[in-house]
Amino acid sequence: MRKQAFGLLAGFSFVVAGFAQAKPEWEDIFRRINDEVQQKSRAYGTLKEATETIGHRLTGSSNGKKAEEYAYNLLKSYGFKDVRYQPFEVESWSRGTLEVAVGNNPQSLSAIKSVSLAHSPVKSDVTPEVVDMGNGLEEDYLSSPGKVKDKIALVYLGVLPGSPQGTRSLHRSEKTALATKYGAKGIIIINTANGGILLTGTASVTGKLIPIPAVCIGKEDGMAFKAQVAKEKQYAHINMTNFSGMIKARNVIATIKGTSLPNEKIVVGGHLDSWDLATGAIDNGIGSFSVLDMARTFQALKLRPQRTVEFVMFMGEEEGLLGSKAYVADAVKNKTIDQLRYMLNYDMTNDPKGYSTTAEESKDLFQSIGAIANKLDTSFRNSFRSGAGLHSDHQPFMLHGVPTGGAAGGSLPNNAGPCYHADCDAFRLVDEQGMKNTVRFNAMLVYGIADAPVIKAKHFTDAETRDFLLKNNLKEPLKIAGEWRWED
Repeated sequence: MRKQAFGLLAGFSFVVAGFAQAKPEWEDIFRRINDEVQQKSRAYGTLKEATETIGHRLTGSSNGKKAEEYAYNLLKSYGFKDVRYQPFEVESWSRGTLEVAVGNNPQSLSAIKSVSLAHSPVKSDVTPEVVDMGNGLEEDYLSSPGKVKDKIALVYLGVLPGSPQGTRSLHRSEKTALATKYGAKGIIIINTANGGILLTGTASVTGKLIPIPAVCIGKEDGMAFKAQVAKEKQYAHINMTNFSGMIKARNVIATIKGTSLPNEKIVVGGHLDSWDLATGAIDNGIGSFSVLDMARTFQALKLRPQRTVEFVMFMGEEEGLLGSKAYVADAVKNKTIDQLRYMLNYDMTNDPKGYSTTAEESKDLFQSIGAIANKLDTSFRNSFRSGAGLHSDHQPFMLHGVPTGGAAGGSLPNNAGPCYHADCDAFRLVDEQGMKNTVRFNAMLVYGIADAPVIKAKHFTDAETRDFLLKNNLKEPLKIAGEWRWED
């Protein structure tokens, strides 16, 4: 049972004495946020409705368009006057047919359960030899020069058991880029989840078509095939068709103008799109519909902080962060990029216990906010983490020097992890209280940052951004993706 502390604020001033950035009025505002979300949250209910009436939310599909309209109309129903679409053009991709067969005789191969990875070619029909490239890292290719040329690379999605301690993995798109770089004719990626679960997702670091077919097979089938490759020469036949074409998609943006610092902006985002194998309830229904409910909470309580807050439903995240890249590109073009003081991102966020940020200097502010949240509900432990990673909608902002952050310390509900990008990512996995916790504790964070007297975190210069990325060991994946813009 969670120990509630509503009204039990004796000694509160002592608890937050070390956090000079908390305003006295935040205590009452955060209590109101807490009560509103606990009693009236619509995050769980609207996500349920969307999964039942829309289904998947693949960017560029008719379902994706329905999801954009659903979010827009929902925000309007919450009383937002300033709601708009932000259109952008993308290279849409959707799967067509796929046949994969493996064995030691190219003339007699056995079918294996598989799924295409996004941005694979529109058409491909190949039957090369398969070679085991281990974890699919650069060192795996450098240790066996020429091994993969004109063959199919078999790689593990994560880090293989028995790998040297400290071995870092790469994103599936980066592993595909390396296979392509070293001359592979295709790539087969072995999933890490048990039970024959297949994973989809983009195999492209650019959001555009890749030159080789990329497929995923289940862990059990994959490890068995890996053992066969070690024993004798093996082949794979990959025959696929897909669709690709330029289409328009739309971010959905709702704005609350700041009272005294309207030209300073806090962006609160989550990606609305999902893959098409299921309804994307976890990735990223729990994040995006929590952001929608944060927006509802601000409107219901008529919260008006000093700085402008923009709640953004990004499309195209799954196909290469396309919506967030479009948002940042527009901000650069219209010269408002320097107005962005913080970007908070919610991607598969559930039941958080603290806050995270790329800016260590925000610790005092974040923990002053979290101290109040902890007094309202001690299950929120007010943990703090600083650092950086890639592959979600914060990335384009971070690469332009904008401080980013969000929740920390949570966990996915109902053993949902293995269903990441898989056909089992369904609403039955969602936990209602976990979503409420995301909404209430992070609505407090949003308000606190937007209303803070001072935000110590600042925009990095280009040189500072480079140093920050180096410090967080992000040069290698960014170089593979072609997004490292600095000279060595």
